[in-house]
Amino acid sequence: MFAKSKPGYKRKQIKSESNEIRDGSTMSKTADKLPQNVRAAAIIYIKGIGMGAADAVPGVSGGTIALIVGIYERLIAAITAFTPARAMTLFQAGLRGETREMRDIVDRLDIFFLVPLGAGILTAVATLTRIVHFGIVRFPSITFGFFFGLIAASAWVLRGDLHLNSPERVVTAVLGFLLAFVTAGQAQTLLGHSLPTTLFAGAIAVSAMVLPGISGSLILILLGQYEYLTGTLSQFIDDLILSLSTSSIGAIGDTAPVVMIFLLGGLCGLLSVSHSIRYALKHYYEATMAFLIALVVGALRAPVARVSAHTSTWTVEIIGLFLSAAISGVFLVLLVEYLSGE
Repeated sequence: MFAKSKPGYKRKQIKSESNEIRDGSTMSKTADKLPQNVRAAAIIYIKGIGMGAADAVPGVSGGTIALIVGIYERLIAAITAFTPARAMTLFQAGLRGETREMRDIVDRLDIFFLVPLGAGILTAVATLTRIVHFGIVRFPSITFGFFFGLIAASAWVLRGDLHLNSPERVVTAVLGFLLAFVTAGQAQTLLGHSLPTTLFAGAIAVSAMVLPGISGSLILILLGQYEYLTGTLSQFIDDLILSLSTSSIGAIGDTAPVVMIFLLGGLCGLLSVSHSIRYALKHYYEATMAFLIALVVGALRAPVARVSAHTSTWTVEIIGLFLSAAISGVFLVLLVEYLSGE
């Protein structure tokens, strides 16, 4: 699917999926594949855990995992099937009590696929981000070194889709690199951590989940929101456990709004931004990929900048830990790329 894939593999795949979505054939296939029992839902849930684990760290994409486990086309079909008009139709059918129409819409939206998949993704993200946040606080050089390796290897395996054979694509790539490189050093200061920023970050990061090779966590690091949001989510989980044990909702009052706003942004992103990304990939594949790959390369500044923010100086020990962790990150991405190779 990446460098080892046949030239134009992803472009052909995207165009094929788009045609299937347009003519409705994917919808009928999706309806035929609805989980019929708990075992089927459990399998989808486990696949969701894999996607969530990938998206919780920068460099390994949830879209890549979806390709590996064979659910990418179904995921894209389900996401693009969900439109405001169809959601309103479902709501109105519910008010009228028209169960048959409701069942038809639920089948088209592939709800019995999306629910266990989403549950698996949330489970993995909630679990892994706690570990990541601990690593950022206690071992920033190792953690961000690992992220550096993940991001660098992702750029490498995407190189097969980079075609700078026209001035327009070169300009697009340069813009993508500069946007990421400049943003990586200034975003946290410029954007802050307001609720509108969280909403925006959620929309962009969650939309990136549908792109093989581009991680939502990478977008959060680029926007300077990754540390803040992983810390907030970790605290929210602790507060939620405390609230359940004490039967009081007061404990989650500070963190719940941030988590809810991020999820709202993610939902909005899936219903809007992801469609725009799919359109760009279908009609302007080479230019879009040039921009995205250059964005990944420019984002390499972010882990270095975050280590600098956590340490007063780059000692020989810190450099050694950073590079060792980076090598581990490279190995992980190359392993995933090998497993997903055609």
